[in-house]
Amino acid sequence: MTEPNRISGRAAAVAVIVALLVGVLASLAIRPPGAAPVASQPAGSLNVREQVRWKLPIAFGTNLPALGDNVLYVTGILDRASAGDFKLDIYEPGELVPSFSIVDAVREKKVQSGYTWLGYDQGKIPASPLISAVPFGFEPWEFMAWWYEAGGRELSEALYHRYDIHPLLCGLIGPETAGWFREPIDSLADLEGLKIRFAGLGGEVMQRVGASVTMLPGSEIFQALAQGAIDATEFSLPVVDQALGLDRVAKYNYFPGWHQPFTAFHLVVNLDLWNGLPEAHRNMLELSCTAGVTRNLARSEALQGEILAAYSEKGVTAGVLARDVLEELRRVTNTVLEEAASDDADFAEILASQRAFRKDYKHWKRVAYLPRDFE
Repeated sequence: MTEPNRISGRAAAVAVIVALLVGVLASLAIRPPGAAPVASQPAGSLNVREQVRWKLPIAFGTNLPALGDNVLYVTGILDRASAGDFKLDIYEPGELVPSFSIVDAVREKKVQSGYTWLGYDQGKIPASPLISAVPFGFEPWEFMAWWYEAGGRELSEALYHRYDIHPLLCGLIGPETAGWFREPIDSLADLEGLKIRFAGLGGEVMQRVGASVTMLPGSEIFQALAQGAIDATEFSLPVVDQALGLDRVAKYNYFPGWHQPFTAFHLVVNLDLWNGLPEAHRNMLELSCTAGVTRNLARSEALQGEILAAYSEKGVTAGVLARDVLEELRRVTNTVLEEAASDDADFAEILASQRAFRKDYKHWKRVAYLPRDFE
């Protein structure tokens, strides 16, 4: 090897070392010591995870079992499934948005999302009670079947998309009680003139049979009943009503929950924001809500027996409405439904869909299950 070649090789080695030192110094200038390194990727292959954080006002307090705590499960599983990329920050009732105004707030983009009972929209969207709670309507699993398999979801989305809202079925519980009363209810005459808190289509039925109906949020019911502003009330499941203290101020709790044999809850999202979500985020939210439906129904069914078993110790009577009372309430319900259908095309379409499904389903329902009193 000649001398010039040795010099050339030494120069090349020095050049490499200098280049490395320059690279290190440049990286330190960009990233101070101790900062996390940034992995380099080939051009066009950078995969940045999109993070979403939305406000979620809710209609029912998370302290209420089954009725309110389901949203904790839904938001928790969404957080875990997305590895923290999709978070819904819960705001308790009235903290950010009034309980009855959640859909309006989402539509107006005051908040991105909300968790509520869509029956509160009855005054603005007449068909909303049909996807919330229908007197003498579906039992919970029937509603699930109609929603997921018989066009219920599609009809509900079409209804709410016109109001810039995307609804996701996100919770479901079994029948409520028929109400808490200070005196026994032996006939419909006992309801005449009674001041009662009642919601949804069931409230219209109660008005038709002579009761004086008012609407109150759950947080105001106990005080109104205790102070005599109302004579009776319905609200939710026995375990929820106990948490509100209703068994302390009224001793007659009637069944069955004819006015709400199912109660559905929806997570509503502003439609523009829903359409702008990455597909993976939409899928995760749908999966979380579907899990919420099944877990909510399981929890609501699991908690009631123990509550009713303790009624006698509290001096509470679990009464059953007479058959003739139920028959008359059903007759009035059918009148209310028919009138609402004649006044609103959406109501008529959704009601027809539910009735068609029930007509077919009854062939299975009548023979498949043991009688409820068969032990």
